[in-house]
Amino acid sequence: MNPPAQGDDWLGLTDTQLPIGSIYEWCVQPDCGAVVLFSGTVRDHADGRVGVQFLEYEAYQEMVVPKLEEVVAETRGRWADTGRVALVHRIGRLELGESSVVAAVSAPHRSEAFAAARFAIDALKVSVPVWKREVWEGGSDWGTNAAELVDATDVAGAPSMSDSPSST
Repeated sequence: MNPPAQGDDWLGLTDTQLPIGSIYEWCVQPDCGAVVLFSGTVRDHADGRVGVQFLEYEAYQEMVVPKLEEVVAETRGRWADTGRVALVHRIGRLELGESSVVAAVSAPHRSEAFAAARFAIDALKVSVPVWKREVWEGGSDWGTNAAELVDATDVAGAPSMSDSPSST
């Protein structure tokens, strides 16, 4: 998976390992003093379940990028100084420790970068049609805390900080 040839949004769905280093490097820009990158990794437990061995992710593939575009639009609407945004999710079987999702945001200052990245991953989790199945010794089931999808505009987040001065 390669960065986009143009533009400030790297959005996608892949069945290969996520290029975390490349995503970070792509987000670095001369006018942005901060890059926040979140990587969600497969862990060995979930609420009420121990011994999770691996996860399998499925997606409504035709809708993933349009929904990611909505998340980015809402992120940029709330934090106008946002530089680059990368939202990339993995599908298929993932082993313990592998990254399943990356949300990265660059901005002129750390407060905006943290707030925008937090919003972007939170909105992605509740508005993009990607589902996980947890597999543990003796069983499997769709992920805990699954909920009906919502629009990115309905996701609560930190208030916009683009109007307040801050430093990196």
